[in-house]
Amino acid sequence: MPSAADARALIRRAWTLRCETMKAPPAVEAEMRAIVERIRAQLAEAVAICRRTGASGELSVALGKLGHVEQDAGRHEAARACYEEAVAAARDAGEPLRLAHAVRHLGDVHRHAGRLMEAEACYDEALSLYGRLDTRRPVLDHANAVRPMAILKEESGQVEEARALWRRARDLYRAAGIEAGVAECTDHLAGLG
Repeated sequence: MPSAADARALIRRAWTLRCETMKAPPAVEAEMRAIVERIRAQLAEAVAICRRTGASGELSVALGKLGHVEQDAGRHEAARACYEEAVAAARDAGEPLRLAHAVRHLGDVHRHAGRLMEAEACYDEALSLYGRLDTRRPVLDHANAVRPMAILKEESGQVEEARALWRRARDLYRAAGIEAGVAECTDHLAGLG
């Protein structure tokens, strides 16, 4: 019977293939579709193993990555379902870092779908979770949680809140050494005047 370790290996294999494909995408569209289907199948198998074995932490990871694949393919409702279950699995596992990550991605799906209240609630929860992690919080993950809230506030015309969030995100990206993130935040701050 497959174990949580087998699920972790499938997740790793699928994500490695996705990263390699993103770095060097095939020229032929049919080949790209075949690779995406292989990634999706590996992640779906990992999800099934995790459900059977009760491996909530691994289930949250597998569903989160499957959500990325679904979102990349334009299947937004399938992505939302993956992220909602990933959030529930992370809550069951009692893993606040995984929960923060899953909730942030669910917020992104809501924001892209125009469900701004739901998105804001997700971002608030993610930021609260990162705030409680103290020194254990990864700086880049925290920056990636502040950024979409800044976008949301900017798009909804809450300029002062957006400015404060863009500054905070910029500081976090700078601390993480992500110059593209620093530049994006600086651009948004300049646009806000």
